[in-house]
Amino acid sequence: MTKIKAAITGVGGYVPEYILTNDELSRMVDTSDEWIMTRIGIKERRILKGEGKATSDMGAEAVKQLLHKTGTKPEEIDMIICAVVTPDMLFPATANIIADKTNIRNAFGYDMNAGCSSFLYALTAASKFVESGSHKKVIVVGADKMSSIVDYTDRATCPIFGDGAAAVLLEPTPAPEGVMDAILQSDGVGRIHLHQKAGGSLKPPTHSTIDAREHYIYQEGQPVFKWAVSKMADVSVEMMERHGITSDTLNWLVPHQANMRIIEATANRMGIRKDQVMINIQRFGNTTSATLPLCLWEWEPQLRKGDNIILAAFGAGFTWGSLYLKWAYDGDKILK
Repeated sequence: MTKIKAAITGVGGYVPEYILTNDELSRMVDTSDEWIMTRIGIKERRILKGEGKATSDMGAEAVKQLLHKTGTKPEEIDMIICAVVTPDMLFPATANIIADKTNIRNAFGYDMNAGCSSFLYALTAASKFVESGSHKKVIVVGADKMSSIVDYTDRATCPIFGDGAAAVLLEPTPAPEGVMDAILQSDGVGRIHLHQKAGGSLKPPTHSTIDAREHYIYQEGQPVFKWAVSKMADVSVEMMERHGITSDTLNWLVPHQANMRIIEATANRMGIRKDQVMINIQRFGNTTSATLPLCLWEWEPQLRKGDNIILAAFGAGFTWGSLYLKWAYDGDKILK
């Protein structure tokens, strides 16, 4: 009996129009273009502007584009997962809000939060629903409005993050292409190094937490960097070894776009060339849950059926992982 796999059959994406450059940031906080480019590798990032605009607005735009490109009707979707760190609100789930804004009425949905690994975790979970035969058309959205929790007086974190969203459609296939394998790991010991101090049940919002600026991102850069360099590379190399993939047979690495040095270190450990790595950090920064699908969205025209692709991420928690997939279609032939 042929094993059913979950294949990505389309990608949609959205980034806000407003571009926050390093030069503008340098007028807001004590930093410079040289400092940011040397340490992080980011030139600019997109910021969602406008009263009442939230993560779901970007996610909905990505889903609308995805439905159009794949010729899929909203009523055909039977599941939607939103990978997100900055939900519109604690409840209801941002996945449900996106579904409402895109007229998806026959699906169940929920949010997945694993820090910057959220999309990788959500894509793996969604693939299991498809492989089981219980769901035929599943959308996975990666979306974050990181500007909503960035402290623009903190030069250590404010240059890193941007806003954006992208979504993929998963469908069952008996063909050789699809999601092949995933390695997902976590270690809660890392939670002290990267988190949001207030706003949850541990420390509910109060005037004092707001005054202390505890609703913004807190990050200890050095331990996060060391863990990310090690763990993201480890699982990517393990995935290659597990499936006999070499630097010659791997078509693309899709790494989380957190820091150019982390991306380069992972590629070096895998023994692959820079032109095999999807990199857009210089233009979008770290969009957290959206980095991986935004890469797939941008590179889609270059992707070919059967391409070997490894996605890798590292995030708060700590969480990390890699996913191996064979691309299911020629990206330049999908409806635009």
